[in-house]
Amino acid sequence: MARMGRPRTFDRDQAIREAMHLFWQHGFESTSIALLKAGIGGGITAPSFYAAFGSKEALFNEVVEQYVKTHGDVTDCLWDESLPPRQAVELALRRSAKMQTARGHPKGCLLVLSASTTLPENKHIQKLVARQRERARAGYESCVKRAIAAGDLPKDTQVGALVTCFSTFLHGLSIEARDGVTGDMLDAAITEFMRTWDRGSGARR
Repeated sequence: MARMGRPRTFDRDQAIREAMHLFWQHGFESTSIALLKAGIGGGITAPSFYAAFGSKEALFNEVVEQYVKTHGDVTDCLWDESLPPRQAVELALRRSAKMQTARGHPKGCLLVLSASTTLPENKHIQKLVARQRERARAGYESCVKRAIAAGDLPKDTQVGALVTCFSTFLHGLSIEARDGVTGDMLDAAITEFMRTWDRGSGARR
């Protein structure tokens, strides 16, 4: 059977990292096949691209999985029950701000910026990244409920409203980072924002 395309001469893991940066910077729809071919593995032919990844969408799925395991792991502390809930929430925000303003990759969060708007036929791409963002929201909810159970937050705390506050703030970091707000400024903003928790708990800090 004839082989399609040239033999794969690129590092596949490296190619996925390079594709991640392209999707991260330009978004799913604006990252064309031509841009991907030119940007990954030193440039590959169309047959080689499709042989390696199947499609642009399939590659994006791999990119999202890789992002969640690497850059996106900054919120994993939300599930660390050895940490007090407030500390876990604050740590997740500070780690996220640091990651989103770090050098070596595009600013902001891929899960927020890569598919904020899509054509109707790509609504499932929006849903894909929304499901991943939901994971962080579930982590915040777990922390808030743990804090209520421990007496760190009052029993009448509106869980959904507080979780939405944290989730909205987290997503807003992406826009600020992309607009050039510094990591130091975002870190200072987190200090101010965490007073939302302190007001609820009645803590004096």
